[in-house]
Amino acid sequence: MVIGQVRKWQVRIRDTGETFLCAEDQHLLKGMLSMGKRGIPSGCHGGGCGVCKVRILQGRYRTGPMSRDKVSRQEEEEGYALACRVMPRSDLVLEVVGRMARNVLRPKRKYGFV
Repeated sequence: MVIGQVRKWQVRIRDTGETFLCAEDQHLLKGMLSMGKRGIPSGCHGGGCGVCKVRILQGRYRTGPMSRDKVSRQEEEEGYALACRVMPRSDLVLEVVGRMARNVLRPKRKYGFV
């Protein structure tokens, strides 16, 4: 999708089914937050804390520098990255795998009578 002169790509979080648009010149967390979404946990936004670790399952992307303590070279080859360092180059499908994943993916509780 092209909006203005910047391409925007759809990003889908497989675990929750949540989707958002992200411009190819912004990292996934910025795109997610600009759409008012919260499917990927975030921390430092600088590539060092590892809170936003994801695994890209489908699509093309570019990454910026990431801490090798959080994403090894082998993991990067397997599609793992920090969302604060991923810029989409096509529509993406990803899963959340960082240490805060359980907080984001926890089932919603139902209150009241069922």
